[in-house]
Amino acid sequence: MYKKRTVVFLIVASMLISCLFTLSLTGQLSFADTGPARSGIFADTGKTASKDGIKKIETALELVKSNYVEGVDQQKLVDGAIDGMMNALGDPFSSYMGPETAQQFSEQIEGSFTGIGAEVSMENGNVVVVSPIKGSPAEKAGIKPKDILLSVNGESFEGLSLNEAVSKIRGPKGSEAKIKLKRAGSANTLEYTIVRDDIALETVYARMEKGGVGVIEVTEFSMNTAERFRKELENLEKQGMKGLVIDVRNNPGGVLDIVIDMAEQFVPKGKTIVQVEDKNKRRGKTDSGGSGKAYPVAVITNKGSASASEILAGALQESAGAKLIGEATYGKGTVQTSFNKEFGDGSLLKVTIAKWLTPNGEWIHKKGIQPDVAVSQPGYFSVAPINKEKTFKYDMLGEDIKSAQTMLEGLGYEPGRTDGYFSKATENALKKFQEAQKLEATGVLDAKTAEALEAALVKEIRDPKNDNQMNRAIAEIRKEIESPVSKK
Repeated sequence: MYKKRTVVFLIVASMLISCLFTLSLTGQLSFADTGPARSGIFADTGKTASKDGIKKIETALELVKSNYVEGVDQQKLVDGAIDGMMNALGDPFSSYMGPETAQQFSEQIEGSFTGIGAEVSMENGNVVVVSPIKGSPAEKAGIKPKDILLSVNGESFEGLSLNEAVSKIRGPKGSEAKIKLKRAGSANTLEYTIVRDDIALETVYARMEKGGVGVIEVTEFSMNTAERFRKELENLEKQGMKGLVIDVRNNPGGVLDIVIDMAEQFVPKGKTIVQVEDKNKRRGKTDSGGSGKAYPVAVITNKGSASASEILAGALQESAGAKLIGEATYGKGTVQTSFNKEFGDGSLLKVTIAKWLTPNGEWIHKKGIQPDVAVSQPGYFSVAPINKEKTFKYDMLGEDIKSAQTMLEGLGYEPGRTDGYFSKATENALKKFQEAQKLEATGVLDAKTAEALEAALVKEIRDPKNDNQMNRAIAEIRKEIESPVSKK
């Protein structure tokens, strides 16, 4: 009875419809017996307490309809009641979608979309970024995992449901979404102006590095990802690949069957890929039917690696001897299923129905998976943007000056400090940067200089030589290729 997919809201199609899957279930778990779905929105379970609860809801509905001072849309009340029911669970991954949102979700599963491209969930009443999508406007603008979104174009998200917040960010391709957000480590709110665009849904990118090290980046686990991954892996093996790096950074997850299919290519026959535990604490294990690989494998993760990405990382780490490199993962250890036929009007209910655990039985929810080799990116990879509406100069103090100093340092200039105080050394470093950019060398941080700094920094971040995590992973694989053990 488990339906095709579930969602952990995605800001796609103009932050679009609030729904991409983080871990969905395509088959029925034999031990997860939830019984048949009953007819009607509020199913009668036969228990007095349940009947009383349903009567209370119906009474509230009638009281509002009969007494509210203005006209009432009954469907909105019903939708609101169900939405409130899901919010009361306190689970950011269980939610209700009305017909329009559910339809957009269904379309998203198979197609491409217009939006800013970032997956979000509702946590403690906040709209929180799980991960920006690779190549999306959100990623290019600098949106990071764990960012808390506050408003769009001046409209606050406070007190709104996730669906309501997302609906405020909808808009056509080419239109602007001015997003205000809070980021850990930054004292001030940040603002990003993001131009909505088409979101590409290609999920697998492969290349060969020197020394026979293959690299495959997986951006999400959609229905065609396993097939695409298998083809790219075969191509690399035909080219004489001696070791593999799998990159799942900022991968928000996807379909459970797909990640199992991919993990099976590396986990030897009989070893466990994942365990799933239902509400009655009954566990089911998925063991591999594959043969494993003779070459070394590393997986790169960061705090945007969620759900299915964590299943792959955990399976390869614990059952295939792969090395995890980078940062701790997001920590999303639950499984959802969606019900889209029971209501009869196109609405969809997504419910968390199980936990997933690593092969060794570890529940990583809200903890994540720790890497074997911890590697951070340079500080300027996560620097906050500079306020272009203000001008900063010698002897001033502030977070924007701190950002500029971090940028200058990352670009090879010497600001003297990165604590936010505009010193003479900072002024001189800024003058040198302005000269290099053919700007007037005033030593004053104005809008033009700030824009030039950010543009230069983006170029620096995109330069592969500065990707500490990828470079370390490739180095680790080369080391294993050259070691006597790997040649046995």
